[in-house]
Formats: sequence, structure tokens, C-alpha cells
Amino acid sequence: MENGVYRGEWTLTNRNMIGDNDTNDKMTSVSAKDVFVAKMRTRTKQFGLMAIRIFQELPRSGEAKIIGNQFLRSSLSVGANYRAVCRARSKAEFYAKLSITVEEADETLFWVEILIESEIVAKDKISKFEAEGQEIIAILSAARSNTK
Repeated sequence: MENGVYRGEWTLTNRNMIGDNDTNDKMTSVSAKDVFVAKMRTRTKQFGLMAIRIFQELPRSGEAKIIGNQFLRSSLSVGANYRAVCRARSKAEFYAKLSITVEEADETLFWVEILIESEIVAKDKISKFEAEGQEIIAILSAARSNTK
């Protein structure tokens, strides 16, 4: 534990950041884990931004508003909870927060299914988002399995 933050698998550490040219003797390369974490932080944030754009295009009907609100909340929670995963203070907390992130991503896909099956949104308008959600779930589920 460093500064009260668990530095186990899938978290960034300050010691792995690339230094400037004046400190070549202290310069270390960025690990594959650090690259993964950074990419997933960006990817989950982009997932939330995609959700915002979809939400903005929803019809103004009552059911679209209710379902859309649920969809947007769960979508944005994926990125927010992944950031919490990166700040976990213990392995148990890491696993618990990662589980919440997977659950939120799965809930998002539930709302996508509802939007499609209720014909509020055409499948072709949301298929890229749905595929990204499935990939995020697969990646984070694998990370969670490797944590136990």
C-alpha cells in the first residue's frame, strides 16, 4: 500500500511514469499494465460520452425519458466506477469495485435491449455502443477473474 492506495494488479503507480530527459537515470518504461489501465480509463469515459450522445437523440416521449435516464445513469457509472477501481485501497476493495463496474456495464446493456425492443431506438443506431459495452464487460470480467 502506498499513500493509502492499494497498488495491486491493474492500478497505476507513480514509479512507472516516464521521466523527462534530465533524469534519464530515474527514467523507467511504462508497463503493459499501466498502458492497459490508461486505455480502459479513456475507453470507459468515451463509453459514457457515447451514451450522452445517444441520450440526446432519444425521442421526447415519457417512456423514452424514463428509460433514457436509467440508461444514462448506468452508462456514466461504468467510467466513474472504473476510476474508483484504480483507487482501491485493498485487493478486496479492488475486486468489489470492479464487480460494481461490471454490473453497471451489464445494466447499461439491459437498457439498450429495452430501447431496441421497445422500438424507441433503431438497432443500427445503437449497435456500435452495444458492441463496445459487450467488449468492456468481457475485458473487466476477465480482469475480475484474474483478481481472485
